[in-house]
Parts: sequence; structure tokens; C-alpha cells
Amino acid sequence: MTKDPDAITDTVTEAELRAGHNLDHEVAPEDVIQLIGMNKWYGDFHVLRDINLNVHKGERIVICGPSGSGKSTMIRCINRLEEHQAGQIIVDGVELTNDLKNIDKIRREVGMCFQHFNLFPHLTILENCTLAPMWVRKESKAEAEERAMHYLERVKIPEQAHKFPGQLSGGQQQRVAIARSLCMQPKIMLFDEPTSALDPEMIKEVLDTMVQLAEEGMTMLCVTHEMGFAKTVADRVIFMAEGQIVEENEPHEFFNNPQEERTQEFLSQIIGH
Repeated sequence: MTKDPDAITDTVTEAELRAGHNLDHEVAPEDVIQLIGMNKWYGDFHVLRDINLNVHKGERIVICGPSGSGKSTMIRCINRLEEHQAGQIIVDGVELTNDLKNIDKIRREVGMCFQHFNLFPHLTILENCTLAPMWVRKESKAEAEERAMHYLERVKIPEQAHKFPGQLSGGQQQRVAIARSLCMQPKIMLFDEPTSALDPEMIKEVLDTMVQLAEEGMTMLCVTHEMGFAKTVADRVIFMAEGQIVEENEPHEFFNNPQEERTQEFLSQIIGH
């Protein structure tokens, strides 16, 4: 009995897919961050509960939720600024444990920008940007300064290179903080409410810088209440409450058709103001 060659091809293709083989036209996205059953406590307070999240290379994720929901703690765990007590965190194929070599390896690949800029006030902007590449990556001063100027140009403040942080506006300081992180050439950027300490007129210049990074394909996780940014930039929006991921979806569905009552309540409050 002769079998239809097309049927054989279809059968093989399905079998290969079931077996998990990657065909040329079926390349799975690369996960650069995996949180698997992650839990964290502060004493008796269970701050993060069974967090499961996969982040693909080049994906932009916005994390929102009420104050105290665990958003910032979650992203701070990704580069070990906070320590999780149960579950797994895997970043770029390396599991975060108490192994200091692994922690160092991950911190080289993960940049972080905080709510408060954390610049060294006694160093110039250029010195702030070159310190880590020279100490951690062992770059020469000339190499580090060339890269720093490149990123200061990208965030549109190269003329501020020889000033001190106190001479800059809040928006300029936050852009310096972003440039400083980029000087380490990270694969992933974490933003922890990067605009919440800024005056309203300074927010746009920082968001514009972040939009540019997103357009260039940087993998980003951003904790923010800037819903306009989420709608414009995010591939996925995640809503957290009481230490759990309550809902996640692509922006249009998330904002226009939220499924969970807690999400609906949060959006009605934040968008209504």
C-alpha cells in the first residue's frame, strides 16, 4: 500500500514538533530570564508567592500594581539585590544561587536603573560612567571613556560629561544613570520606577530614552505607573497584587479587556487620575 508522500511529511513534521525539534521555520524564542516557583519572605511576611515568568530575548515587559505588591522586590531578585528563598531564577542560562561567581556573571549582563539615580556625587558624569567598565571589565581608561561618550550621546547629554551630578536636573541625572548601565553593555535592563522621583516636565525625556532602547531591541523589565509608556512600548503588561502575578497580557487586551477584578479596579483608579 503506497502512502501519500505529503501525509508522511505532515506526520514527520508533527512528530518532530511533538519531540521538541526546532525546524527552520519554527524557532522558539530564547528565554533570557526564567522565574520558576519563586518565593521570598521578609521574616514572616510572604512578599513574593510562587512567581512564574519567562522573558524572551528582546521582549519588553512592563510590571504594574499597587504599592507593596512586590513589583520592585521581584526585579531586584533578578540581579540578587534581594535574595529569594525558594524556587529558581535563571538569567541567560545561569542560575542565581549563593555562588558569588554566578552572581557576578549575572550582574555583568543585567543593568539596573533605580528610582533614585545613585550616582556618585564626587565624580564627574564621565567618571560615573567609566568606573565599572574599568574596574569590572578591566577596560583601559581610553576605551571606557570612548564608550561612555557614545552612550552619553545616545541619551542626548554628551555636553554634560565633565559636570558633577549636582549640576544636572533630575531628568538629566536619570539619563546619566541609564547611560552608566549601558556602558557595561548589558543584555538585559531592569528599571525600577525610573520616573517616579522626577518632576512631570522631566519624565518625557527619560521615557523617550527608554523608548529608544526598546526600539533597538533591548530586553527590558520596567516597574512603572506610566501607562502610556506601557501601551507604546510593552510586548506584555504584568499586573501584580499581594506578591502574586494576577494577570498578564499584550497591552491592547490588558487595557481594554482586563479579566481579573483586581486588575479592573487598579486600572480604573490609575487611568481615572
